[in-house]
Amino acid sequence: MGGSRRVGNDPQRKERILAAALEVIAERGVHRTTHRAIAQRASVPLGSLTYHFDGLTEILEQAFAHLARTMARYYGDRMAAANSRAEACEAVVDLICGPGYATPGQFVLLFEMYSYANHNDAVREAARAWMGVSRGFLSAHFSPEACRALDALVEGWSLHRHFERDGGGPDRALVSATVTAVAERLG
Repeated sequence: MGGSRRVGNDPQRKERILAAALEVIAERGVHRTTHRAIAQRASVPLGSLTYHFDGLTEILEQAFAHLARTMARYYGDRMAAANSRAEACEAVVDLICGPGYATPGQFVLLFEMYSYANHNDAVREAARAWMGVSRGFLSAHFSPEACRALDALVEGWSLHRHFERDGGGPDRALVSATVTAVAERLG
């Protein structure tokens, strides 16, 4: 007997698909991410992807936007806990040297996002928005010029930390002195 098959309501399915997409991207890279790999990782039927998204491009766009929001929450929470400029400087040092800002997997995803942003306007806008949000969190304690410089330090030094894993990352005293110098010089 024919007819439509009724599928139970799964309100978390879309979020599971996006989380699975990020896992697949971190593992394979954007260039080797497929609908099938995402569906398999999310443990959903392949048709669920086309039900929730217009295509792979939209999945990638929304997954990277989700990544930026996740990173922003940690960044924002760390900066919001600072009650003085000295504490804000220490928070920036923690973002650079501490283990909490970005895991190795999140760094891989950030690299993939930045690279894909060169070819996708929506992801480029998500990356640009992420930069604006991070500078916004810094602006509670620093001048606009210092925010730009400190945000670049967080991104750049974190990149170095990721690739220099065997070296233990940047020297905390050097990072602290640099962050403090930027904050004092640029206000």
